[in-house]
Amino acid sequence: MHVVTGGAGFIGSNLVRALIERGCDDVVVVDDLSDGHKIVNFSDLSIADYLDKDEFAERLGNDREFGRSISAVFHQGACSETTEWDGRYMMLNNYSYSKQLLQHCLQNKVQFIYASSAAVYGGSSEFVEDPVFENPLNVYGYSKLQFDRYVRRVAANPESQVTGLRYFNVYGPHEQHKGSMASVAFHFNNQLREDGECRLFEGSDGYGDGEQLRDFVYVDDICKVNLWFLDNPGSSGIFNAGTGRSQSFNDVANAVIGWHGKGKIRYVPFPEHLKGAYQSFTEAGLGQLRESGCDVEFRSVEAGVTAYLEQLSRV
Repeated sequence: MHVVTGGAGFIGSNLVRALIERGCDDVVVVDDLSDGHKIVNFSDLSIADYLDKDEFAERLGNDREFGRSISAVFHQGACSETTEWDGRYMMLNNYSYSKQLLQHCLQNKVQFIYASSAAVYGGSSEFVEDPVFENPLNVYGYSKLQFDRYVRRVAANPESQVTGLRYFNVYGPHEQHKGSMASVAFHFNNQLREDGECRLFEGSDGYGDGEQLRDFVYVDDICKVNLWFLDNPGSSGIFNAGTGRSQSFNDVANAVIGWHGKGKIRYVPFPEHLKGAYQSFTEAGLGQLRESGCDVEFRSVEAGVTAYLEQLSRV
């Protein structure tokens, strides 16, 4: 049984699809469907079962046969709102729940591949999997970092696979439910269709208008990284999952404009509430990922945005 927590969400639903497309007929989706709109992300997929996240945790604790039937857990479920400052809520969802799943997988020698985040680096100027560069700017980033620290402490030499993937700026299909947390590619596309323009922030932190740099990575490539680790259970550790090449917000907007063959860019004032809590530059260091043997090739913004918009146009 392959379990995907957060399987109704953005990355999770794409991963469920990728598992089914490779022939897995035992995929179980675990999520919280309080927001029922998320069913559109996986309603066309023939999954083996669906469990609420609390029911799943309870069954792990009380149903030994159920737990033993699991071969791999892709733990993608989390509160991903970077603007959420309720630390108690964030730590219960992103930290305590993750510890419970990890302990089950360690005890039962189940492959455990989980979503960390580039948010752990926060204001750092280098993005290498080393504590010296970890400096989160918000409670979301802290919740992810604290779980990484827990993994380093209790699973330093695991008998079964424990792999954390620090996702950078992921974009692609099935992110529409994320609202303001959806990618800039998603928002630029909607803005251009509605108003004929893409709205970008003016310059900040020494960067020119729209020239802030992020490591934008297409969700299909992220799924390929997850599946590579599934196929290589001897590889454990915490790894960056990004392209290794930063590109500007202007690049994303121009890719959207280029696909549509029309549109313009307008720069808007940088929001006051984001000052001091915004990553103006991210770029995944891929040294450790490549040393693990993972050879997944990552698309550029231009190639990824084209693939994304072509898929959106078919919906």
